[in-house]
Amino acid sequence: MGWQKQILRVNLTTGEIKKEPLIMDWAQDYLGGRGLATKYLWEGMDPSTDPMSPDNMLIFATGPLTGTMAATGGRYTVVTKGPLTNAIACSNSGGKFGAELKFAGYDMLILEGRSVKPVYLVIIDDKVELKDAADYWGTTVWHTEETLKEVHKDPQIKVASIGVAGEQGVKYACIVNDLHRAAGRSGVGAVMGSKHLKAIAVRGTQGVSVDKPKVFMQAATETKASLEDDGGRKSLTKYGTNAMIDTMNEFGGLPTDNFRSVQFEGTENINPAAMVRPNANGHVNLITNKACFGCTIACGRIAHIDQTHFSVRDRKEYWHASGGLEYETAYALGPVVGIDDIDALTFAGYLMNEHGMDPISFGVTLAAAMELYDLGIIDKQTTGGLDLSFGNAEALTTCAELTGKQEGFGVELGLGAKLLCQKYGRPELAMVVKGQEFAGYDSRALQGMGLGYATSNRGACHLKHDVFAEDMDDQTGAGKAQPCKTSQDKIAMVDSTGACLFTMSAWDTGEFQLLVDSACEGGSDGTWDNERLLLTGERIWNLERRFNLSAGLTRADDTLPPRLLKEPAPSGVAEGRVSALDTMLPEYYSLRGWTAEGVPTESTLNRLGLS
Repeated sequence: MGWQKQILRVNLTTGEIKKEPLIMDWAQDYLGGRGLATKYLWEGMDPSTDPMSPDNMLIFATGPLTGTMAATGGRYTVVTKGPLTNAIACSNSGGKFGAELKFAGYDMLILEGRSVKPVYLVIIDDKVELKDAADYWGTTVWHTEETLKEVHKDPQIKVASIGVAGEQGVKYACIVNDLHRAAGRSGVGAVMGSKHLKAIAVRGTQGVSVDKPKVFMQAATETKASLEDDGGRKSLTKYGTNAMIDTMNEFGGLPTDNFRSVQFEGTENINPAAMVRPNANGHVNLITNKACFGCTIACGRIAHIDQTHFSVRDRKEYWHASGGLEYETAYALGPVVGIDDIDALTFAGYLMNEHGMDPISFGVTLAAAMELYDLGIIDKQTTGGLDLSFGNAEALTTCAELTGKQEGFGVELGLGAKLLCQKYGRPELAMVVKGQEFAGYDSRALQGMGLGYATSNRGACHLKHDVFAEDMDDQTGAGKAQPCKTSQDKIAMVDSTGACLFTMSAWDTGEFQLLVDSACEGGSDGTWDNERLLLTGERIWNLERRFNLSAGLTRADDTLPPRLLKEPAPSGVAEGRVSALDTMLPEYYSLRGWTAEGVPTESTLNRLGLS
């Protein structure tokens, strides 16, 4: 079956908890995870709803491969309307929480309303309760998760929670599970905080059934074998995602000093080699790698900080191992703010996890603040005495903690780059799309990435499309619209299965077809063939677009910051180039079957069953 065929709906205003059958007609059209949650959001609320109002829905959704023996089948997705963008928010996480929710018997958890007091939700199979969270409100993610395990006397209970950042409405607050895995982007943690929901603790003891067990076992075995032999998988296992920092720096696509530069001199101090190289004290940053549920890649890093480092010298509570540097964390806490201190980056990364914040948005917001400081628009009086010069590692760690606790200048940083720069009269300094901060790829060097950023339904995002190979081969905008559109549809489908995008280094649609078709009932459409899967992804993408248009977004939101459109790249393979978005976007709209204003035509909506 793949699906548990049951959802859990919790009204936090009334306290009502009810179980509902999954609407199977929707599951047949949207599969699960990202797609199915988007359908429930679209049907369940007005897209113009204020993201921080009780009327916003917060949906935790698994996919049909979540909790199965499929490689990487541990993903879950959080879908809501995001406060960072006022657009649809779709944030994906690994770890073990998603599988546990599935084991408890639910494909999806829908949260509505707002509690009058802080609460947390406990799900133990069929037993579901809301409990008082007064003792946890105002505490960190780490404290909350560890304490809930003690209180419920179950070290295997899985917890997803928010920190003070989420409670206080930091625009890019995230939801953290398993201590250092996160639904990290678009401010989903702020929505959870607005509902006065501190945490969700889940324990499940039910299995997950598939439609054709023997066929599925064979498909899982074959696809695991192809992943095992893949060079991309081997690189992720050995080096983690941070191997990308050297690639992007050499290429000239590594955003540095708030995108004023595209190459960073200090990469050798924060790259994978630096993570395993002993420092002057003999300390080695990286301890090991780590996998999520069912994962045969294990790209996660576990690291610790030199106890003599200024950030933890007198703070023994941080003398432990936790999540280490991944590429986006390293970029956002390193080059984009001009810092190459590996222990400072690792400590700031700890704080992102402990307080529940997206490191990409935090780092790019801090970079904007540093440029405002460099230009004299803000000063030490504004920052509470902080020297926000690019390259100041102590400013990085101090600002990370202030933002997580919502104290001092951290309150301003919690606004995100767009609102911060608007407040000080320089909106063009915010490196954002639709209000969401850029990941670690400069779109003058990677033209297709820029098109993907501009058209992403959740704002600037590197994970919703894949034009990387084409961008590395050719630094113009020519021919980028088609692979951008195709990969967006494919990734929307993959996000809906419950598997990880990193499998795509070895798997194409055919591998997902083997797994999904043997796991899921085909319904009236018959088998889940390649064509159906890609059509499902296209349907999801267009429904997200309809949500955003109904929320008030327009063609004008499909753009890039002026710096990338007008200021040529200063070095690297794209030296002298700006983004070719103006020529790529009309072609992209045409391929999508949208009008020149970016609105899906009636013909497109009819073809996708969205009319």
